[in-house]
Amino acid sequence: MFSLAHLSDVHLAPLPRPDLSALLSKRAIGFLSWHLRRKKIHSATIARQIVADIKAEAPDHIACTGDLLHIALRQEFTRATQWLEDFGPADQISFVPGNHDAYVRVAWAEGLGRWSAYMTSDLNLVSPDAMPADRPGFPYVRQRRNVALIGVSTGVPAALHRASGTVGKVQMAALAKVLELLHARGFCRIVMIHHPPLASQCVPRRGLDDAPQLEDVLRRHGAEFVLHGHNHTHMHEELQTRTGLAHIVGVPSASAAPGGHKPPAAWYCYKIKRQSGSWHAGVTVRSYDGSHNRFRPEREFSLIAG
Repeated sequence: MFSLAHLSDVHLAPLPRPDLSALLSKRAIGFLSWHLRRKKIHSATIARQIVADIKAEAPDHIACTGDLLHIALRQEFTRATQWLEDFGPADQISFVPGNHDAYVRVAWAEGLGRWSAYMTSDLNLVSPDAMPADRPGFPYVRQRRNVALIGVSTGVPAALHRASGTVGKVQMAALAKVLELLHARGFCRIVMIHHPPLASQCVPRRGLDDAPQLEDVLRRHGAEFVLHGHNHTHMHEELQTRTGLAHIVGVPSASAAPGGHKPPAAWYCYKIKRQSGSWHAGVTVRSYDGSHNRFRPEREFSLIAG
C-alpha cells in the first residue's frame, strides 16, 4: 500500500506589497484581482492548517499541483520557498508549477528554479535535450516503490486576461516516451499537472492551449491517474486509454475559505495497491469544516485503473 496526499492552488496569502515598478506588467491585473476578490477567498490560516492535517495523516508522499503564488513577485518566491521547506523535505514532496507561478516571465534561477529540488527526477528516462529549454527538467519522474510520479509543467506566461497553459511539443513528446517506458516496466503511472488535461474541463481562456494533443498522448500511451488543480473544485473524469481506464481527478484550492462560490479547501489522500492485475485506490477527501475550524473526512470512494 502506497499513500499519497494531493493538494493544489495554495495561493499563499496575503499578497506582499509590491514595488510600483513590479506592477508595470500583467501583474497589475492580478494585484487588482487580489484586492477586489481573491483576498476574501484565500486564507493564510487555512493554508497552515492543511499542512498540519497532511502531516498528521503522514502519507508516504505529497503531490502539489501548482499555484503557490499570485503574481510571481520576488517576495512571493521567497515566501513560497520557505513554505515548501517547512512543509517537508524535497524527497517527500513533488511539485509542478501552475499559471500563477509563471504569471510573468521571471528568470529560472530567480523564480521556479528555486524549487527545483522538488521537481527533480530520480528515475531518468529521457535525456536533458529532450526537455523544453524554458522549463528544464520536465517532465520529471520520481519512483516510489511501484509508483511513478510524473511531473508535467503547464505554467507559462499567458496574455492579459488569460489563465491558460501549455505543455509544448518537446515536453509532449518526452511525456509520451515516459508513459510508454513506465507501462512496460509495470509502474502505476501518476501524472501531476496543474491545468485539467482535457479540453472539455476548461473554457479556452483558462485551459490548456494544446489539450487535444495531450488527450491524444494519454489515450495512446495511457496513465493510471492524472492529478490536477486550477479549477478550484472537486473534479473526476474517466478516460479510456490503450492501456486501460485512467482517472483524472482535481481538487479545490488548498486555502479556500468557506462561503464562496467554490468549495472550501480540501486535499485527497490516496491509498494505492496492485490487485488482480489492476491498480486500486481508496480515496479519502479531507475538507475544511468552518464550523469546527479544522479539516475532517468528508467522503470516501474507490477507483480502479488500468
